[in-house]
Amino acid sequence: MIDLQNGIVNRQHAPYTAAQVVQNADRLIRIFTKKGAFVVLVRVSSVDGKDMFRPNTDLKHHPVPFQEGWDRLVPELANCKKAHVITKRQWGAFYGTELDLQLRRRGIDTIVLCGISTAIGVDTTAREAYQHGYHQIFVEDAMTASTKEEHDYVCRFIFPRIGRIRTSEEVAGFFTGN
Repeated sequence: MIDLQNGIVNRQHAPYTAAQVVQNADRLIRIFTKKGAFVVLVRVSSVDGKDMFRPNTDLKHHPVPFQEGWDRLVPELANCKKAHVITKRQWGAFYGTELDLQLRRRGIDTIVLCGISTAIGVDTTAREAYQHGYHQIFVEDAMTASTKEEHDYVCRFIFPRIGRIRTSEEVAGFFTGN
């Protein structure tokens, strides 16, 4: 579950609202936890922003001051006692974190990905996971982006090349036998 935290869900998203994504992710977490699956909640955080990448780009970066609590997981997910929390400093959840180590120690070779944003945090994590050799399932209605076009592009052209796309109903049905 990528970046389902206060400072990210409180923005404008499409094609799904943040509330829809959080609701679908929360449902999956409950099912996964009940089945004994390893649940990872990934958040991006920094004390002062200086440990985050800031390369020169064509798109002008306007630093936004970090509001108090911006990096806290949304309340619906924050109380998931059995989840493992990974803190990242950039878009992807693998680079500079212990995620790969934690998955491999548990013998996990397939991951289910969702979160915000489809075209940034989820996509970058998915590409990193692919390069690490993981099988992937992307929960299309448990992720969203800044625009519908970003979301649709990644789901249509990138994710099918590196994994399988399913709905939250399909993933829930697989785990519950329905």
